[in-house]
Amino acid sequence: MELFNWVSLILVISLLGPAPIVVASSINSDGKPQIASRFLNLAKKHDLFDWMVGIRRKLHENPELGYEEFETSKLIRAELDNLGITYKHPVVVTGIIGFIGTGKPPFVAIRADMDALPMQEMVEWKHKSKVPGKMHACGHDAHGTVVLVFQPAEEGGGGAHRLVEAGALENVNAIFGLHVDSKLPIGEVASRSGPLLAGSGFFEAVISGKGGHAALPQHSIDPILAASNVIVSLQHLVSREADPLDSQVVTVAKFQGGGAFNVIPDSVTIGGTFRAFTKKSFYQLKQRIEEVIKGQASVQRCKASVSFFENEKPFFPPTVNHESLHDYFKRVAGETLGSHKVKEMQPLMGSEDFSFYQEVIPGYFFFLGMKNTSVGKPESAHSPHFYINEEALSYGAALHASLASTYLSEFHPKTTLIGGELHDEL
Repeated sequence: MELFNWVSLILVISLLGPAPIVVASSINSDGKPQIASRFLNLAKKHDLFDWMVGIRRKLHENPELGYEEFETSKLIRAELDNLGITYKHPVVVTGIIGFIGTGKPPFVAIRADMDALPMQEMVEWKHKSKVPGKMHACGHDAHGTVVLVFQPAEEGGGGAHRLVEAGALENVNAIFGLHVDSKLPIGEVASRSGPLLAGSGFFEAVISGKGGHAALPQHSIDPILAASNVIVSLQHLVSREADPLDSQVVTVAKFQGGGAFNVIPDSVTIGGTFRAFTKKSFYQLKQRIEEVIKGQASVQRCKASVSFFENEKPFFPPTVNHESLHDYFKRVAGETLGSHKVKEMQPLMGSEDFSFYQEVIPGYFFFLGMKNTSVGKPESAHSPHFYINEEALSYGAALHASLASTYLSEFHPKTTLIGGELHDEL
């Protein structure tokens, strides 16, 4: 992902500071929000904004893929050292877990992903990626303790899953994360309670027949015909087997077979993704995908093997926002930006490994607007023409800081330790 998320997190550090966090009431004497507006004003100051943009551009020029973010991690640690922030490293190869505050409960976490995408940047600007075939193109770029989760490998590598297994969220009571949205106006945010993003998985199938000359198909067993029937049948899983009110997707996006106009190949490889908003529907799809591929291949006298890459690309659970955190987010975001700029959105079939955090603690994920009207039609994430509107950095940083500091202030009296003990490193 674009280093937007972690750069805004660095600014959060500068706003909160390494000292114990003492957070006043979020309402001042005349009844108006205090914390949120203070953070937004600080985040827009020229010196902080210019510093944040400078870091972001440096990292944009030097993208690194999942679990390869060594220089990125080095730069982050240098900034943390300069600011006097304690941290743990390495966590899951390149990850960093930083701590601001007293080291005592409550604990609230903020996630920032660090990895880039394997694509060539097509945007011509001064700070274009200097690494061929790699680009940040997705928008990654109080009494109590704020836990800073600098996560590697969000783009399909399951970095969040491995961080959870490594104990990165022990003692943490809640976690917040964001993603930029190039179609949402700058200064606005959007999210919802409950299911926000779908669970997702990948599949690949090798369909094997018997190759031969295209002019003599009777002497061959055609895997291309079998694969074609498989693809059509897979579409029926959603249109004829799924509840129309239970959104699901099966997409075949890969088809490889043959290399000549007049030769039937021995085998064909197809692959794709499947998505659903509940685990029950997700695993039902998985089961039926395998059954349909093997069954339809058999009808055409072919054999098929199916892989779901569970060890290489772990299935992402649905991203489900905690109900009480939704009410909390709407209030704090409204204080920061204005309630009219906090939007309710419909669920999306995209996926996020932030969902792994939500499986173990309450979590909340939202979208931050960065629409730039001066550049014409906005490019979607994962496009080689994707471009960050750097004005959004201040809003993301202020929201992160407001969500974390207000949480520590309001939830402090209610906090109990998970497991009844506090880890020494905190």
